Amino acid sequence: MTGLLNRLKPFRLKAELSQQELAGLAGISRQAYSALESGSANPSTQVALRLAKALGTNVDSLFSLAEDLHEELQAELIGGDIPGAISAAPEYPSRVQVMRVGGRVLARTLSGVWATRQTLVDAEGLMLSGPGPGNRVLVQPYDPGEMATPSLCLMGCDPAGALLEQGLRRRGVRLVWSEEGSHQALEGLARGEAHVAGCHLKDDATGRYNLSWVSRLVPFPCTLVTFATWQQGLMVAPGNPKEIQSVADLARPEVKIVNRQLGSGSRALLDRLLEANGIPHDAVAGYQQEARGHLAVASAIASGLVDAGIGVAAAAGATGLGFVPLEEERYDLVIPNHFLDEPGVQVLLDLLRQPLLQRRVESLGGYDVSSMGLTVSDN
Repeated sequence: MTGLLNRLKPFRLKAELSQQELAGLAGISRQAYSALESGSANPSTQVALRLAKALGTNVDSLFSLAEDLHEELQAELIGGDIPGAISAAPEYPSRVQVMRVGGRVLARTLSGVWATRQTLVDAEGLMLSGPGPGNRVLVQPYDPGEMATPSLCLMGCDPAGALLEQGLRRRGVRLVWSEEGSHQALEGLARGEAHVAGCHLKDDATGRYNLSWVSRLVPFPCTLVTFATWQQGLMVAPGNPKEIQSVADLARPEVKIVNRQLGSGSRALLDRLLEANGIPHDAVAGYQQEARGHLAVASAIASGLVDAGIGVAAAAGATGLGFVPLEEERYDLVIPNHFLDEPGVQVLLDLLRQPLLQRRVESLGGYDVSSMGLTVSDN
């Protein structure tokens, strides 16, 4: 330990500079710079000023005293749509996601369904006390320097959202992803708890996706950018042993499903198709059993707990399941106009135009990325 905490790497990656290039701008060797970035050496005042100038920031943003590592900060506790999430009394200290959205510092507890997304969700710190007035909590970040790193807070249900993390990180942006259904994501966006919300909600009156729902649920102007068009359908056990071919087969007494939570676009699609086929909810075994996320539904089927569930083709392919296509949907990213100039949002918009990300998403199966990154028109 040198007694100095540095944030050189995220700033360097954001500037798209190699260690050699930044070292040259600072007037030092690459080896000397590497020692600074790793924290095994401290810079002189002159070198620190040169580094700050080269990275377009100030010295205080790049370096701070290591003794400040355990600084505590006040954050606003958010709890999504789980009843009692904010009023519950978890054990302290408890793991939390910590994020800056606009001028607010937000904390989300990582317990129960929040703690996993088929893998454990990384935390940024510990919540030390329960919520007080205004749901304020005391949080101790693991790395206060990380709080100075630009972040992108995304709410949505697309499994391919995980593919954004690497590209964002390379450009010095931290992804904080909360897996939410479309309705919940838009409500979270309206509350100011995210920079971006993903949704795939169809307007039954017009047949169009997302625009009317955004106008209905979000009280400020937003820009919609398409992520992809995907195939939604019924995921079934390998080989489809129950010979499920359509939604009508879900009413058979020997077929059991797992559903998505109320407010998700997948649940809305299933309800619409059941109604079109004249099938009441109570005629479908397992209708009231809910799972959060496409991969959670796929896991329940793959483990033999249920026979079928609604989700995207990519989730079925990732878990070796069969897939019965039902409908093609457009999944859009909804961005409040007042966040369009945020560094994380700018990097996201650039990533969506990159062929590398498009190829990675398309390779998952069931995605059409030809419109990725295009702004959705209301005409």
